[in-house]
Amino acid sequence: MREAEVTVRFVSRTEAVALNERFRGRDYAPNVLSFPYGQDEDGPGVHGDIAICPAVVAREALAQGKRFDAHLAHLVVHGVLHLRGHDHVEDRAAARMERLESKLVAALGFDDPWAAEHPRRATIRSGIPPSPA
Repeated sequence: MREAEVTVRFVSRTEAVALNERFRGRDYAPNVLSFPYGQDEDGPGVHGDIAICPAVVAREALAQGKRFDAHLAHLVVHGVLHLRGHDHVEDRAAARMERLESKLVAALGFDDPWAAEHPRRATIRSGIPPSPA
């Protein structure tokens, strides 16, 4: 079994901006930041810190017509995947990360967070035949 040690911290918009500036050189409050550290002897475990800005999460959830708890669950999963080394810089990596997020968020009992962006994939997963393109 792989070891895991993750701290999830809820931060203010001000602290989110400060962390983003310090570690990424960007001047805005992101929804989530991940800070990986360490590694298991048996392979990549999950070790790191995740900072989530609830004010940003709430604003995004409202704008996207999602429940706050569903969007928060998605962003925790997103942060953990970053701790595992996943990223979304390149299209292939982003698509893989989105598929993993969809699967893991569904396992937590929430709807696919990418359903609006990928309706065909969402209908195929649900067993509903996709409409012709």
